[in-house]
Amino acid sequence: MYTYSSAPKVEKSAPIVCPLCGAEKNRPFWQIPGARFVRCTECSHVYQNPQPVFEDLKHRYQEEYFQYELENEANFFNLMRLGLEDIHFTQWESSLRERGSFLDIGCATGMLLAYMQERRWKVQGVEICEASAQYGISKRGVPIFIGTLEEAPFQKESFSFVHASHLIEHLTDPVGFLVQVHALLQPGGHFVLVTPNRSGFQARLLRRRWRSCIPDHLHLFSKESLRLLVQKSGFRILRIQTWGGIAKGLAPRWIKGLLDRAAKKYGFGDVMLFHLEKAERS
Repeated sequence: MYTYSSAPKVEKSAPIVCPLCGAEKNRPFWQIPGARFVRCTECSHVYQNPQPVFEDLKHRYQEEYFQYELENEANFFNLMRLGLEDIHFTQWESSLRERGSFLDIGCATGMLLAYMQERRWKVQGVEICEASAQYGISKRGVPIFIGTLEEAPFQKESFSFVHASHLIEHLTDPVGFLVQVHALLQPGGHFVLVTPNRSGFQARLLRRRWRSCIPDHLHLFSKESLRLLVQKSGFRILRIQTWGGIAKGLAPRWIKGLLDRAAKKYGFGDVMLFHLEKAERS
């Protein structure tokens, strides 16, 4: 399954400081058509610099993006469901469900929302792609706010479980995003955050040819940089899980099987899941 990336467009861009630590100094990292990635000299985070401004960036997520999401929704849902199984979701689900609602940020066509609704959750989605959101609303009957999380009219501490898969790497302000999620979560609430892993085996092997090194990804998080970010934002890490040793077609099936199992066991997978918790009030 390929990673969607929009063709480079004429967009305004601007130089930025490191979004994690605020440092101005950086060094060239990877250069690809349509994007220049740098590495912060202070915290080592890798990010696009300059970055497209949000008002231009948001237009990437329109009809073509919707078609990609629709064609791949079953695969995406299966990966999300397996990720929840890896962190033993059913063992803590009922206690959170009794306390509050489920929020899926970047919910696409709403398949995970519908699944959670079937599991008796009160659900809410957020999606910037209007066509994807309208599909979820009309075809699946799930509530989706069309826009960004910042624009959504949600009350503080109104959710007990928040989920965001393959979203944070697209955002111009990942720090602000996590601050918002922290505010929306109830004390003791859980947050599942999924993103590509720059410190994984595939990224180290393929470098700028890595499938997640694309213009639509403004940030390439390593396990270390994401750990720094979530802890800085006030979350407690419950578990870090990775998966995906090598992409299909890059190695014989038996080697892929060995690498996939080892990646999950030893933490060098292509994708990483952070299972987080907002601390209870003392």
